Amino acid sequence: MKIDILTLFPEMFTPLSASLLGKAREKQLLTINVYDIRKFSQDKHSKCDDYTFGGGAGMLLTPQPIHDCINFVDSEHKAKRIYMSPKGVTLTQQVVKSLAEEEHILLLCGHYEGIDQRIIDLDIDYELSIGDYVLTGGELASMVVVDAVSRYVDGVLGSSQSVVDESFSNNSLEYPQYTRPQVFCGLSVPPVLISGNHQEVDKWREEQSQLMTKRFRPDLLNKD
Repeated sequence: MKIDILTLFPEMFTPLSASLLGKAREKQLLTINVYDIRKFSQDKHSKCDDYTFGGGAGMLLTPQPIHDCINFVDSEHKAKRIYMSPKGVTLTQQVVKSLAEEEHILLLCGHYEGIDQRIIDLDIDYELSIGDYVLTGGELASMVVVDAVSRYVDGVLGSSQSVVDESFSNNSLEYPQYTRPQVFCGLSVPPVLISGNHQEVDKWREEQSQLMTKRFRPDLLNKD
């Protein structure tokens, strides 16, 4: 999978070179390119923002640098072009799975008060939000998308089963999990998990998953 990220602050994306994502990039399972929008500005001072027409607080990213950057990166519009925005479709596990089927994703990070609407009209396929709150920019939101989607790329995770037995995979939360030591601070691992009876273990996990979902996210049980 190829992921291109367009931003005013490329230095924020250092974490994408660490942990599992860093290893996936080293193995060429995942290609992540970060482009500095400012380098495409035709302003002599590389300015990329200006005041909004009609007044209002804050600055807005101007269309020229973004438009030129997008067309440099994806001149034939082969990528799924996504603008990270509070107005966008909410990121869910189903959306993540859908994005994971794409070969090429382009993520545009807004900043300040956002971007000129004409960029959305001309260059963006759809807008995506990671939740009902506002960030200072789209950089952190983009990293969330990259992390979530990358988990579905073959070879990124140690086990393909990891994306099956996890929260939200079947409209439910994941069951509690335990490791050594068997007793910690007076609390013991549930006996069924050390019984060796895999059928009973599976049954216990399913029951716990349902209990956790009813307790913390009952809304998930009503989804199709």
